[in-house]
Amino acid sequence: MPWILRSLVALVPLIAAACGSPEPTRSSSTLESTAAAAPAEAGNPSRPRIVFLGDSLTAGLGLPRERSVPSLIQARLDAEGYPYEVVNAGVSGDTSAGGLRRLDWALEGDVEILVVELGANDGLRGLPVAEMKNNLDEVVTRAKERGIAVVLTGMEAPPNYGPLYTLEFRRAFRDLADEHDVVFVPFFLEGVAGVPALNGSDGIHPNAAGAKVIEGTIWRALEPLLRRGSETR
Repeated sequence: MPWILRSLVALVPLIAAACGSPEPTRSSSTLESTAAAAPAEAGNPSRPRIVFLGDSLTAGLGLPRERSVPSLIQARLDAEGYPYEVVNAGVSGDTSAGGLRRLDWALEGDVEILVVELGANDGLRGLPVAEMKNNLDEVVTRAKERGIAVVLTGMEAPPNYGPLYTLEFRRAFRDLADEHDVVFVPFFLEGVAGVPALNGSDGIHPNAAGAKVIEGTIWRALEPLLRRGSETR
């Protein structure tokens, strides 16, 4: 499909940059930077939460905080009367292993929905697909054990590791969604990757217009899981 081909071409330049980025740990500086990207952290603690667990694509690298995908989802929730607060738990450079390590922290509070956007950095570094799948499997399993609904988003690997790696990488996300029977978005960057007008100057991370396109993609997957403000818990 054309969007997959465009995404593969767009992801190639990321490899050197991603491999040179240290993976974050749960240090105070990491938590502070993550919280700064999460406008809902200071919101009403009585509202149930939607947590976006991801990397720089979730964090909104290069964008004002209010233009990140999680913030756009928060604005739409508020406008349409859904009683949720959104937590942006995106950390630039994170792999699936990094996301798993900070999962317990990310799921603190009354979390009802977890949106998982991880794996891009695994693919960029050529990490074993089986390891990525195991990490994501653990993320989804632990969320479901807490009664949290999951939206799993897929990603594409760059083509330089060969067609077999690319195919296995893509299939891992779909297989996980099928195995766990969770809501699945095949490609987080659908309609955005490889489109210059929708990406920043690095040609990699979505600009404000690109984030808006992604918001629409995520919203279509997310809305069936939401409760209206008039409904009782």
